[in-house]
Amino acid sequence: MVREHSKATVATCVVTGAMLCPVCALGAEGAEPGDFDPRREEAGLVRPPPLNVDYLQFGAALHMLFALNPGPVCPSDATVPCILGSGAGLAARAGYRSRGPWYVGGAYSLAKLDTQGLMRVGVLQQLNGEMRYLLNLGQRTEPYVTSGIGGVAFGNEWDAEAWGVTTFGGIGFEVQLSRTTVVGMAATYRPMLFFEWTDRAGQQRDTGVAHFWGLAIALEARDALGSHSARER
Repeated sequence: MVREHSKATVATCVVTGAMLCPVCALGAEGAEPGDFDPRREEAGLVRPPPLNVDYLQFGAALHMLFALNPGPVCPSDATVPCILGSGAGLAARAGYRSRGPWYVGGAYSLAKLDTQGLMRVGVLQQLNGEMRYLLNLGQRTEPYVTSGIGGVAFGNEWDAEAWGVTTFGGIGFEVQLSRTTVVGMAATYRPMLFFEWTDRAGQQRDTGVAHFWGLAIALEARDALGSHSARER
């Protein structure tokens, strides 16, 4: 039936003088239904391979922290200023972006905080595991909810004078610029539990939770995984 249909197509084109049209030229070759032919794709006869594949997603972000309440880390009876203030820094992350709505990965970030002169360069480091649940609305922009857990270290420059654990939760969105590039923004609430320590000024810092609000602006890339990667490229 396919060959007879192809012959009929050729005959029609000859009669109409349209042998150069893409549909007729392809029909003359007797292409089977479902065969992938670049010329058929250019003629609009077939759809390109699906874009919905698994990805390695990685990138960097500008990360800002806004101090809400330092908690027992800065007790009311302290004889020196509070050592935990707002700040900003950079974050790097990588993870697995599934065909479905999930992203699971890890992130390392560092931020210079305002220590009111108690440290030359007060650096807060975080190492977190994180996940996102993205809402597919059929658009380039995908909102998501995110959460994670990890550890923190705080001290002058790269010294770790204080240790703790942290968790976070928030909302954000991604905008797909191309198949391989996305930009995004996320706002998160970040409580951080610091364990007791004595700072360089001799002030006792009690165990307690400090509260921060975080804002991240990210640029990330995607690299297709598995058997689909060659097709995507």
